[in-house]
Amino acid sequence: MTERKFKPRRHFYGENKKPGKRSFRNNRKFAGDNINVSKFINKARKTEDVEKFVPKNNFNFLPISGKLKANIKRKGYSSLTPIQDQAIPEALKGRDIIGIANTGTGKTAAFLIPLIDKILRNRQEKVLIIAPTRELAFQIQDEMNEFSMFLNIYSAICVGGVNIRSQISRLKRKPDFVIGTPGRLKDLVLRNNLRLSEYKNLVLDEADRMLDMGFLPDIQFLLSSLPKKRQSLFFSATINSKIESLIADFAVNPFKISVKMRDTSANVDQDIVRISRNENKVDKLHDLLIEKDFNKVLIFGKTKRGVENLSIDLNKRGFKSVSIHGDKNQSKRQKALREFKNNSAHILVATDVAARGLDIPNVSHVINFDMPSTYDDYVHRIGRTGRADQKGNALTFVNAN
Repeated sequence: MTERKFKPRRHFYGENKKPGKRSFRNNRKFAGDNINVSKFINKARKTEDVEKFVPKNNFNFLPISGKLKANIKRKGYSSLTPIQDQAIPEALKGRDIIGIANTGTGKTAAFLIPLIDKILRNRQEKVLIIAPTRELAFQIQDEMNEFSMFLNIYSAICVGGVNIRSQISRLKRKPDFVIGTPGRLKDLVLRNNLRLSEYKNLVLDEADRMLDMGFLPDIQFLLSSLPKKRQSLFFSATINSKIESLIADFAVNPFKISVKMRDTSANVDQDIVRISRNENKVDKLHDLLIEKDFNKVLIFGKTKRGVENLSIDLNKRGFKSVSIHGDKNQSKRQKALREFKNNSAHILVATDVAARGLDIPNVSHVINFDMPSTYDDYVHRIGRTGRADQKGNALTFVNAN
């Protein structure tokens, strides 16, 4: 990592303004303030104290294409995770599946591997994958491209924030996989550019997040447009009454898998940072970021404007920071993600759009600069660190009493 030059700390927030005018003032109240701060404190367990999972199955002996096995090996997968070990064999049998698992447990491979194999066996099969965010949709496509390398399998991604004409053009090529967000998929169906009657395989990824975001009507519309005879795979971190109702309407005798052992990863060290009324939050953040172990840091803020302002402030202070939020177009969001992933930037400041599903390697710290609205949001935020059995760290800024 290149050496960083740090400027003296300055109070960019509220500078030449009366206290309390900016969105980052310390006494700001919202739903997250009702979460007991003790839930943000949890010491990581030592690796040797965590029971080692031994899968029943082996990638080499799964009844799938040899070329697909070669791609799995090329991708570096050696053993199945718990969700993969249970889901893949049942999905290969054509069963509907409900998978409940923590973030970062390998859910994407759990549905991509059996569905890619299904298409290799029957080129008439087509797959629709619905995801809550653009970033997750692109990530699923990236992983699918790695698993389907040299297999002549084609995909189209259909998300908002991108020119719809280019997506219509891709759909005309009759892709094997369509991966998209609910609103854009519905738009394409209503325009008669996407004929869901041709798609006999469905994946609903991060189902709880989509319902939290108000996508239930769009999802019900999309699912009702699919053939009644199909294979449906539902994946979610939690199952609530809305999801249960959705599954009851659209799944047939589903095989239920739950490998969710605990809310947060055992190898994420969680703590709080108390901010008193006379302290500046950005100065406190600055002091943390210059510590030697803060190598790759994901910072969550509450609002789009606040996230952008914080990223600008950090760059003024000598850090290399990028941002992701809903006001950025898709190309800029993808560019920010690339820079963070390849270590061109060592700080990513984001709203909760980056809290779900994104697989960003080697994130050393997650910092909740603004409190999450719910504990469930907190769980997904800190799930971006401590992945693949690595140790992670999560810090949450809280107001001192």
